[in-house]
Amino acid sequence: MTLRTADGVIRKALAGFYFVRTGEGEEYMCRGRGILRREGLTPLVGDRVSISVQDEEEGVIDGLYPRANAFIRPPVANVDVFVCVIAAADPNPNPEILDRFLVTAEAADVPSVICVNKMDLNAAGPEKLRAVYGGHYPMVMTSAARGEGLDELKGLIAGKAAAFAGPSGVGKSSLIGTLTGRDAETGEISKRTGRGKHTTRHVEIYDTDFGARVFDTPGYTSFTVMTADDAHGLAECFPEIWAAAKGCRFDDCTHREEPGCTVRVAVESGKVARSRYNSYVRMFAELNERDKRT
Repeated sequence: MTLRTADGVIRKALAGFYFVRTGEGEEYMCRGRGILRREGLTPLVGDRVSISVQDEEEGVIDGLYPRANAFIRPPVANVDVFVCVIAAADPNPNPEILDRFLVTAEAADVPSVICVNKMDLNAAGPEKLRAVYGGHYPMVMTSAARGEGLDELKGLIAGKAAAFAGPSGVGKSSLIGTLTGRDAETGEISKRTGRGKHTTRHVEIYDTDFGARVFDTPGYTSFTVMTADDAHGLAECFPEIWAAAKGCRFDDCTHREEPGCTVRVAVESGKVARSRYNSYVRMFAELNERDKRT
């Protein structure tokens, strides 16, 4: 029986249930109507939805409002900015995983901030990362353990819907716990796998006292880029490669083997970091193979 209808935002998804907070501040545990599945729609944390309230605690999601953006990994919608978190150490930074996530955000036209956490473990190490990424993305160095860099991070995400994402064990939940004043469920790094243990298992939005809505997301250990329209659009998702590509002789240059390619010249001269170019080449091959299969 429907008591009333309301609009709200999905704040958490867990075990097939969606926790929706209405504009009046009430929260309901909801399932999606079958029509959503039949239409191929999967509700995501961050979605604006219409619900039918069934009792004081439960409701049903009737429909989704249009999204500004949506992602599969992490499964979130209506994001204003991504905070790509990596660790200065324990685990060591993985630039290729970072590149893959940055490409996913670029393909959706969502700005990214790179947050290097755990600076208390390796204060000097991230300088190489700054040399590669600092001219293209805002970067902030933090230590959740010491409370360092948090004011700068707050300034970058204040008033925005900010999704924190990154590999397991880099300290996303610790950062969010500090930013929101809540206890984070965190775990140590596995010595065998180098991955975080007992960390975030679901997506949830938390409020802050500086106006940001923060998405905490599960960590990942691998990442397949599936969001670029096609392999030939990939260069646009690397700001420095796209800038260099504008001088290429051929409009359809893939920046891999063509003679006189200005991207390859930029790599050889050091204007484009070789690690970024190598990431581009690997992703191009993956997307090109996907395009051939579809």
